[in-house]
Amino acid sequence: MDEVEVEEQDEHTGASRVLEWLMTIAGAVVLALFIRAFIGEAFVVPTGSMLNTIQLDDRVWGDKVSFRFREPEQGEIVMFESPTGDGYTLVKRVIATGGQTVDLVDGRVVVDGKVLDEPYTEGKESLPLAEQLSTIEPITYPYTVPEGCIWVMGDNRTNSRDSRYFGSVSLDAVTARAVFTFWPPADFGLLE
Repeated sequence: MDEVEVEEQDEHTGASRVLEWLMTIAGAVVLALFIRAFIGEAFVVPTGSMLNTIQLDDRVWGDKVSFRFREPEQGEIVMFESPTGDGYTLVKRVIATGGQTVDLVDGRVVVDGKVLDEPYTEGKESLPLAEQLSTIEPITYPYTVPEGCIWVMGDNRTNSRDSRYFGSVSLDAVTARAVFTFWPPADFGLLE
């Protein structure tokens, strides 16, 4: 082989390696976008509205597959687009589903006439909020959740803007089911 042929082979091999790396990176990006759009997504919880179930700044994995086949159920923790239109994703617990009636009586949540057992609130009272989102009609109790909607509340009832503030949440706004906390390692665990 003469020197010119060796240089051409080296250039061809180098170009092949660069193309191979670019294809690998592009494939990884497409796979990551697919997973985020259809399978699941990691969320950072920037507030204390779900204390002590989810801690401030915990990283939570949201499953986007479950609700393609069924609707959220009472007691599940869900992520949804904020009804306030601020572009945030919120995380709260489903308290009632379409057609159920929610009432707040003596600091307790009553759904369809039955007081809920809510150990995750650690005894914090569930009271109506004095401040409500002004773009909706005032929320009065008992409140019947419209079909195609859910009523959500944060576990930290004394520090949560939830359905008591913005009303029921459309099922179309629900983006994921919170499955587990994965960061920090001390908070790792399934969410119930």
